[in-house]
Amino acid sequence: MREALAGLTVRGRAFLAAGVTAIVCAVLLDQEALTRVGVLVLVLPLLTAWVVGRNRYRLALVRTVTPQLVAAGQPARVSLTLSNEGRTPNGTLLLEDHVPYVLGTRPRFVVEGIGSGWRQTVSYQVRSDVRGRFEIGPMSVRMTDPFGLVELGRTFRTTVPLTVTPRTVLLPQIPLGGAWTGSGDNRPRAFATGSAEDVTVREYRQGDDLRRVHWRSSARLGELMVRREEQPWQSRATLFLDNRVQSHRGQGIASSIEAAVSAAASIAVHLSHRGFAVRLVTALGEDPTNAWHLRDTDLNTGPLMEALAVVQPVQQPRLDTAWLAEGAHGGLTVAVFGGILPPDLPILRRMQHQSGSALAIALDVDAWTGAAAGSSATQALGQQGWRAVSLGPRDRLDAVWQELGHTSAQSSRGIAAPAAGAIR
Repeated sequence: MREALAGLTVRGRAFLAAGVTAIVCAVLLDQEALTRVGVLVLVLPLLTAWVVGRNRYRLALVRTVTPQLVAAGQPARVSLTLSNEGRTPNGTLLLEDHVPYVLGTRPRFVVEGIGSGWRQTVSYQVRSDVRGRFEIGPMSVRMTDPFGLVELGRTFRTTVPLTVTPRTVLLPQIPLGGAWTGSGDNRPRAFATGSAEDVTVREYRQGDDLRRVHWRSSARLGELMVRREEQPWQSRATLFLDNRVQSHRGQGIASSIEAAVSAAASIAVHLSHRGFAVRLVTALGEDPTNAWHLRDTDLNTGPLMEALAVVQPVQQPRLDTAWLAEGAHGGLTVAVFGGILPPDLPILRRMQHQSGSALAIALDVDAWTGAAAGSSATQALGQQGWRAVSLGPRDRLDAVWQELGHTSAQSSRGIAAPAAGAIR
């Protein structure tokens, strides 16, 4: 009853005030009829609060999001299935689902005629131009009486995640180069030496198949070790994304970091369609839970795209090199850089040296601030042995990728490639 009285609406409180006023006036004026009217007006909200307070409604909610992984700009549909698991009927329900601001306005529904065994499904659409992982829910439910005198609120605690992946661009076919592991266009026809299985071991990582555990090495070293099992016929590519704050410019979806993430996502999808197993490496290093996504899988809905959806700028002065210390896989390396800093040069040289083929897209971050376009990043990469092109805020990614293919083709023929600059 106390909760119901606290839930009195403005109309209900006005009825209480009017009833008390009418009774006081009736006593002062000695009007018996007015007293009866005042008592009726006063008792009505109190009686309604008592009835609503005793009505212990039991509602169940099932929320589904289809699909749970969408690209930026693509819609997703949220379905809400409500059912009354109580035996008593309920009044009018006002439903409001909480959604993040970037997904749109909060949807509101009015549901009436709720009886025993009642069940109803409502749905609404959400869409985001911003990548990320968002929680949809919880839902707020407000129940009112037919007179609108009392309103009680409840909140469902459950939420459902929605992951919005970066926008991707269809990239043209270009020569990617090759390496001894079979990565790229030129794959070896036979093994140079040894067997097809490389029994070199490394430390166990979360997610590794237990069937790959090398028990003899584990017993000798005192910790769990697994076989690397590098297979010469498997094409592998490392996708490097420089997500440091000091390497990028701009704010929001128009910043250079968002352009870099979108470019990395497009390259990941392209490499997957070309038959590569792809791993993602950022300025913080390699995430073991997202390592080596197998080829012939749909990267548009895979863990790597989920990882790119939540990549954030990091305050990291230097690039992490722990993933290089493990040893080179000798395959393709495709990198998306922002601004190149002087301490990065030795690391870039090491990355290029340990790669069978090193390609890079360098964002012209100065152009994101309105300054004149430059090519210092591509020149620095070229001096370290990379084949690189520049990407500005107005450049088309597919055209830049095509230009990178021309640069790679000229390099493979032994022709000196022209200095890479901003593409117009």
